[in-house]
Amino acid sequence: MAAAEERAVRRWDTCGSAWIAVLRHVWTAGEAGMEDRGPIIEGPPVLFEVTSLTWEDPILREHGDPAGERRGAEGRARPPAASERERARLRDLQDADQVRWVVDLLRARPWTTSAWISLAVPCEPRDAAPCLVALSFRIRAYKLMMTAMFRAQNVFRGYLSYVPLREVQLEVAEELGLPPGPMRVFVDVPYLRVADAERVARILTALPEPNAA
Repeated sequence: MAAAEERAVRRWDTCGSAWIAVLRHVWTAGEAGMEDRGPIIEGPPVLFEVTSLTWEDPILREHGDPAGERRGAEGRARPPAASERERARLRDLQDADQVRWVVDLLRARPWTTSAWISLAVPCEPRDAAPCLVALSFRIRAYKLMMTAMFRAQNVFRGYLSYVPLREVQLEVAEELGLPPGPMRVFVDVPYLRVADAERVARILTALPEPNAA
């Protein structure tokens, strides 16, 4: 069973490559749907793993969504560190700093090789719930692995979450004195807004699959 699960994980070297692959996954396998903001293309659940995540990724720099960026102190366009709601819940959910809790747990109990963070609050209104619902940290082969789980995600802007989440993984790894392993992402409902379909089509046309004719 574990071997079958590993085969089901799509692996990418860079965030840009993973982003394009997830866009193509929803574009080719998605079906018409609807959400609060309008019509969407809803794809099947997706699980993937990325080794390198950086704002300097050439695909992100060339094809990223300018509307999701803001200027940093050095004048370059930078996406926000994370959504305010998700960042707040990582650092202060019901008076708990969850990132610090993970570090303290894994440091105090080295035989405990995993720790979970939940960003969900039971029975809260749907429009208050973050798309990121949990983070899983695991020590495997002397590396710190992390999996981010999303209940739903607009994957056209997905990389705006992936790179900041990598920074959380790097922070925990540094605190524990471990090298970081790849970061995994699971999205239960990956989707694209129909309003973004033209821009997504241009990106996928500019970056065809390697085996495309």
